[in-house]
Amino acid sequence: MAKRTRLYWQLFIPYLFIILFALITVLLYSSNVLEEILLKQTESDLHSQVVLFQERLSGSLPPDSRADDLCKTLGGALPTRFTVILPNGRVVGDSDKDPSRMDNHLDRPEVASAISGKTGVSTRFSPTLGKRMMYLARPLFSRGMLYAVVRVSVPIDSVYGRIKGVQNRILLGGLVVAVLAVLAGFLVYRRVMRPLTQMQEVAGAFGRGEFHRKVPLPDTEEIAQLAETLNSMAEEIQQRIRTITLQKKELGTVLSSMSEGVFGVDRDERIMGMNRAAGSILGCDPSETRGKTIQEVFRLPSLQEFVKKGLSGERPMKEEIEIDVYGERQRALSVNCTPLRDEEERVTGALVVMHDITELRRLENLRRDFVANASHEIKTPLTAIKGFVETLRDGAMEDPQAAQRFLQIIQKHVDRLAALVEDLLSLSRIEKQSERDEILLEDQAVQPVLLSAVQLCRGKAEARDIRIELACIEGLKAKIDAALLDEAVTNLLDNAVNASAEGKTVLLEAEETETEVLVHVKDRGSGIEKKHLDRLFERFYRVDKARSRKQGGTGLGLAIVKHIMEAHKGSVTVESRPGEGSIFTLHLQRASTGENMQS
Repeated sequence: MAKRTRLYWQLFIPYLFIILFALITVLLYSSNVLEEILLKQTESDLHSQVVLFQERLSGSLPPDSRADDLCKTLGGALPTRFTVILPNGRVVGDSDKDPSRMDNHLDRPEVASAISGKTGVSTRFSPTLGKRMMYLARPLFSRGMLYAVVRVSVPIDSVYGRIKGVQNRILLGGLVVAVLAVLAGFLVYRRVMRPLTQMQEVAGAFGRGEFHRKVPLPDTEEIAQLAETLNSMAEEIQQRIRTITLQKKELGTVLSSMSEGVFGVDRDERIMGMNRAAGSILGCDPSETRGKTIQEVFRLPSLQEFVKKGLSGERPMKEEIEIDVYGERQRALSVNCTPLRDEEERVTGALVVMHDITELRRLENLRRDFVANASHEIKTPLTAIKGFVETLRDGAMEDPQAAQRFLQIIQKHVDRLAALVEDLLSLSRIEKQSERDEILLEDQAVQPVLLSAVQLCRGKAEARDIRIELACIEGLKAKIDAALLDEAVTNLLDNAVNASAEGKTVLLEAEETETEVLVHVKDRGSGIEKKHLDRLFERFYRVDKARSRKQGGTGLGLAIVKHIMEAHKGSVTVESRPGEGSIFTLHLQRASTGENMQS
């Protein structure tokens, strides 16, 4: 990142350079002009003096020692050096030196110019005097003949001293102007920076989400326009954030209320978001999945492979897969994967929607099983009836004993069909009433219902020397439909009698807990293996099919009990161990009015 410079230095440095450049330019220009003016003035003075000197010298031509005396006389009175030089370059008179000891001046530029007939002017350092001098030389003619060159000169160090003084004053004035300019620039900087600093502070507040802050409008039109733009931008951003937040909440509400599991992944197979249903299906916490790879979130190879296919594909995909989440029962999922695209139609990720169809699969299996079992249960007695009827038609009617036996068998199968149809109708009626909430539950005594069920089953039990014992307090009440509860208890007692060996006892017991009323049916039969318990209340499911049919069961008794208990807003549970018997328990709601009387 490039080093940033403060606005003050960005304004001050160029400003200072401009001032210094202007100062130096003025200084050089004024020095040159002043030097030119002073040198012209000095040259003009020398020209006047050389003319006067020529007039004095023209009376003593050709020049001789009198010329030297005249030079010294004038040189003593004036700060000017006078020199007389013959055309051959020999010096015959000088106000400062002995002419006889002076060099030949024929090589001097001003002398050479004067010999040629012109006025010569030269400025140079004089090694004789050790000063910087201005020389002016004119030829001295008489009757058309060049007799001598008259030269006058003055030191010009004073001229440059005056120029230096002027330069010092200009420098001092320039420095004063520069200092004032810097101070003025600093005041301008502070005036400009004050609203900019306020803008910076309010912009920082915008960055923290404090959009209620406003930038003050300064007097400067341009900066005021910038402040108005910032305020308008803040209002627009605030409105957009509100809209986005509202949309995000609505989307979150929709996703959280969906029964389908939804999660998104990017191109790197990292989770971008997940709803609660997906977390429940996959056995993870949605709040802890963001940014993690799918391999970290769930170890389900089939689902991982499906997501990879969805990311590599160009079209939506749909597939049904089965998963086993951390040892739980296997789940069936219908999974849809739709690619996510950016503005350039490039795939940036995928949206995965999971429908848990485990229950649908189970219900479909139940439906198939029910159709198959019902068909089988109906077909078996019908086949037997048809066979015996054909046998009777083929001549068995002529044998009264055989005919009577066949008719008894036909009667038995007809009774079985009638019982099966009656149980199916009863089951259908209970389901229909339960779905429509047509079953009225009232606070009623439980003991009379249990006594009625015992009376119905006692004859069958006594025929096998099985004793039914009832344990129930007289005032125990629960929310029940007496007829339906009677049917449920009767079915359980009938099963218990069928499962018990001769001479055993079946116990029917009712008790009340803090939350519910329990009705237990206990037998001392052969018991039920654990693998059958989960399916025990399914329609037509039998633990021992041969024994059940031999005893005349339809396979619907426990299914009816289950639906009766669901209609009671309760449930039925079972505990059983092979060789130790079984305990079926009905869970009922407690009575809502009064307290149960105990006797």
